Amino acid sequence: MQTLTRLYDNHAAAAAVVSHIEAAGIPHSDISIVSNDAEGQLVDANKADADDAAATGAGTGASIGTVLGGGAGLLAGIGALAIPGIGPIVAAGWLVAALTGAGVGAAAGGLLGSLTGAGVSEADGHVFAEGVRRGGTLVTVRADDTQAAHIQTMLDGTSPVDVTTRRTEYEAEGWTAHDPAATPYTAEQVAAERNRRVSSI
Repeated sequence: MQTLTRLYDNHAAAAAVVSHIEAAGIPHSDISIVSNDAEGQLVDANKADADDAAATGAGTGASIGTVLGGGAGLLAGIGALAIPGIGPIVAAGWLVAALTGAGVGAAAGGLLGSLTGAGVSEADGHVFAEGVRRGGTLVTVRADDTQAAHIQTMLDGTSPVDVTTRRTEYEAEGWTAHDPAATPYTAEQVAAERNRRVSSI
């Protein structure tokens, strides 16, 4: 099994890729999504989309509801929790089970420890964890060799962050590595970071 991971600055893009991967028949047990929710908007948005899907039962509302909290999709089980060094998140999938199932170890290692434990390189894991800390959304898929190329195409189809470029940008700001003991970004800092990323595109 390979662990394929992409970081997205936009939660909606990450949710869309989860929908595509599910539609391709990848089991929910092999997909994870972790989104920063410092602004406290995703839990309410997930519930609204799930309610809309239940009311309409079809169309875009149903597909979004399946991704974000309704129906039988992965995120039907989405939950809110806090990760040391990152802050409040909404998340679903096997990576979350790794985070919460390890007890004290998860609190100590945080998202970075869970990623590297799943096979993500430490260098990339630092960038991914820092990206979530700063407001991003992480999608992680476990895939066998026969599925990997197709899943990579789907992951790359919704404009993920280029991890090498993002590492360079962080380092230009004086960053060296993700610190699980760092102070989480405030809602205002997350909003400013997202706005800066959008304006730099």
